[in-house]
Amino acid sequence: MPDVRPHSAFWPRRLPRELHPPKTSLWTNLAISALRYRDKAAFIYCERTVTYADLLAQAEAVAGWLQHEAGVERGDRVLLFMQNCPQFVAAYYGILRADAVVVPVNPMNRAEELKHYLRDAQPKAVVLGGELGAVVAQANAEVEAESRASALLVAHYADVLQAPPLAVGLGGEAASARAALLVPTEKLASLPEVLAARHPLPEGATDWSQAVASARRPGPHTAGPDDLAVMPYTSGTTGFPKGCMHTHATVMHNTLGAAFWTNGTPEAVVLSVLPMFHVTGMIAGMHAVLYLGSTAVMQPRWNRDEAAALIGRHGVSGWTNISTMVVDLLASPRLPEYDIASLTTIGGGGAAMPQAVAQRLQDEFGLQYIEGYGLSETIAPTHTNPPDRAKLQCLGIPVFGTDARVVDPDTLAERGVDEVGEIVVNGPQVFLGYWRNPDATRATFVEIDGKPFFRTADLGRVDAEGYFFITDRLKRMINASGFKVWPAEVEALLYRHPAIQEACVIASKDPYRGETVKAVVVLREAHRGQVTPEDIIAWAHGEMAAYKAPRLVELATSLPKSGTGKVMWRKLQEDDAARMASAAGAVGNS
Repeated sequence: MPDVRPHSAFWPRRLPRELHPPKTSLWTNLAISALRYRDKAAFIYCERTVTYADLLAQAEAVAGWLQHEAGVERGDRVLLFMQNCPQFVAAYYGILRADAVVVPVNPMNRAEELKHYLRDAQPKAVVLGGELGAVVAQANAEVEAESRASALLVAHYADVLQAPPLAVGLGGEAASARAALLVPTEKLASLPEVLAARHPLPEGATDWSQAVASARRPGPHTAGPDDLAVMPYTSGTTGFPKGCMHTHATVMHNTLGAAFWTNGTPEAVVLSVLPMFHVTGMIAGMHAVLYLGSTAVMQPRWNRDEAAALIGRHGVSGWTNISTMVVDLLASPRLPEYDIASLTTIGGGGAAMPQAVAQRLQDEFGLQYIEGYGLSETIAPTHTNPPDRAKLQCLGIPVFGTDARVVDPDTLAERGVDEVGEIVVNGPQVFLGYWRNPDATRATFVEIDGKPFFRTADLGRVDAEGYFFITDRLKRMINASGFKVWPAEVEALLYRHPAIQEACVIASKDPYRGETVKAVVVLREAHRGQVTPEDIIAWAHGEMAAYKAPRLVELATSLPKSGTGKVMWRKLQEDDAARMASAAGAVGNS
């Protein structure tokens, strides 16, 4: 049946409404591209090239090590715990080649946080960056025996630097010469000191270079489209992260969708800087690249001037990001020195793009910023703006084969034009459910018109043209520069501080990050007057990932509670917003 919803009138004419992805595993995408483009750069990292042949060989060696040395079998979970680097990609695809399931974990997590992933996923092995060895060793030693990973494979990022540096970028000799005059090659995409250093291996761990040199041959690849491929974790109101079960098929669908929506070709060069442990970076910066046989220029860490130089040097044509990166780039006083004219596609999600910034992109560079929307449960996009008819601060329209609606959260009746309700989604990219958590799975799916719809817990509306907009959230969540922070998880960690009697974490408005993490804390009587907000902030940075740690702490004598004794977090958040608005008004009138 043809799509008669309003947005169908604005569907890109060059694209089909539905996709028919290959009935193969994700591993096959790399294998085919390596056959077609053996000596082509798959990734450029710190001005070193990793070819498709290199990547394939390393991934197969990792698969062999996992099977022969770690005892990994079909369906086993393997934690992937490292920064963006070529080894991340080789490890990810090596895990898939071994018929196992990738469990990507944010490398900012500390040992206390990592314990939950070990206990919940119960991985056979962990593949990690060298700087994280002590974190993994501590977490692994402190969990129960049945949750311990029996094998650790440690990669050092600087190993990539053994390859000779590129003499000429991919953007043609003229573009490369212009960029090289401005930024010496050795200054491009440099590794931070902590990542460039070699770190002691945890006891019993295997060095990446040793595993690759051994080149153990894995057994036959047997995983198919319906096998589990990856389990990104998301949190929620309980405070405990939950694994989102994705198959090769759910990931394959959005891999093709991302490639086609952005006019992807094998000649495309993309800037890959979003973290690959997160679903957007995973799809746009890795899977779509390898499916197309194109090239990704990978930044170890975000740096605006390096990013601009890399775009010019390598003729980068596409860049998926979060809006704060674009704001930062355009604020660079050195921006006029760089040539970013090769960019033809730019967009992202996670945080709304400010109108003034989008207008500057359009006026100065002829670039339309394309916003989209997705979640870990949908392995990135369910909605994207049409490239030729985008709207700002807008989720866009439902992507290939996706049925998205706005419904009454209680009755599930579909809402009318511009009426607010919960966004629900049915589509081929929607996950199977939460790992080992059937109750949470049942709670997040509803049946409408005989189809299962995923409840996003985001409140939104649909305009008369069928474009979706977010208006609020049903669940407590903080969106700090695109990083999702779940207050209950931070509160659970804060309660480990010996001076904290009660804590409530809220979203506080931030002019740059959009929102930032604020904790309202009641101290135990014995510690009052002795522990400061700065003490708590410093302690939090040692106990949790930096993006979760409160940047603001307010000491209170008590927390407001409802008649049933529940902390009224929304009142605290509204009071904080009102104070900030009042302060801003006072400054404006002075």
